[in-house]
Amino acid sequence: MTLRVLLADDQALLRGAFRMLLESADDITVVGEAGDGREAVRLTRQLRPDVVVMDIRMPEMDGLTATSEICADPELRASRILILTTYETDEYIAQALRAGAGGFIGKGIGAEDLADAVRTIADGDTLLSPAATRSLVARFLATPDNAPPHHPEQLAVLTPREREMVALVATGLSNQEIAERMYLSPFTVRAHVQRAMTKLEARDRAQLVVIAYRTGLAHAIPDVGTDRLP
Repeated sequence: MTLRVLLADDQALLRGAFRMLLESADDITVVGEAGDGREAVRLTRQLRPDVVVMDIRMPEMDGLTATSEICADPELRASRILILTTYETDEYIAQALRAGAGGFIGKGIGAEDLADAVRTIADGDTLLSPAATRSLVARFLATPDNAPPHHPEQLAVLTPREREMVALVATGLSNQEIAERMYLSPFTVRAHVQRAMTKLEARDRAQLVVIAYRTGLAHAIPDVGTDRLP
């Protein structure tokens, strides 16, 4: 399957460079380019890409606002957002997650890593390290000022195994890493995670992590270096 990507950056030279990097991969094609956030929203509605690679600082409409508009549109649910920017600050990462982005990486990324990032986002995974996932979500999304009250009853729709999966996703572990820890196949882990996302109406793993913190499930998570959940 070929992944369809839309590039959104106000610098034409950078868009050209990213296009060349991405199209060097056999399974990725760039279907369009946008020079500002407003155009990115319009082209997402028109082209329905699998992944939008979005810059933050752009004229007309910035990338975070564009991300919010795209993620708020139910008809664009299948289009994932990958924030690609030179401004790798905690606040920008938090804003990107709140807006609905599935990942956040810097513009210094290499060709192979950029292609892998697009594949990761297209697969519904969150592109953040375990440390970044814990600290950012805890700091910006699970505080009284930025999040609604905890509603642990929201997790009642999950099976015990699905709760385990959500707890491990909230540590930033990938499906492969969860599979190795729980002695399961990656396919089985993916199935559990996908069912949990469907039941909790989470757009992607980033939202699943947010739900884990907001319901209090993530507060009981052990350090990533431990062998298993209690």
